[in-house]
Amino acid sequence: MNIYNNNTMQEGVVKFFNETKGFGFIVPANGDSEIFVHSTGLMASIRENDKVTYDVEEGRKGLNAINVQLV
Repeated sequence: MNIYNNNTMQEGVVKFFNETKGFGFIVPANGDSEIFVHSTGLMASIRENDKVTYDVEEGRKGLNAINVQLV
């Protein structure tokens, strides 16, 4: 479930992404806490320091970035 109901994608920068393990973290542009991203939430390949847009959903262990796209 997308927790942002305004249909506005969030922006941020990839802090870390381990392609082998399929996960990483995004630092939101608005200064909020880092958001977990799993490879299943990617629309394209990402690397550290890439600028991205994404939606946020509530996962089992906290917030997850989904629909992650390069800017």
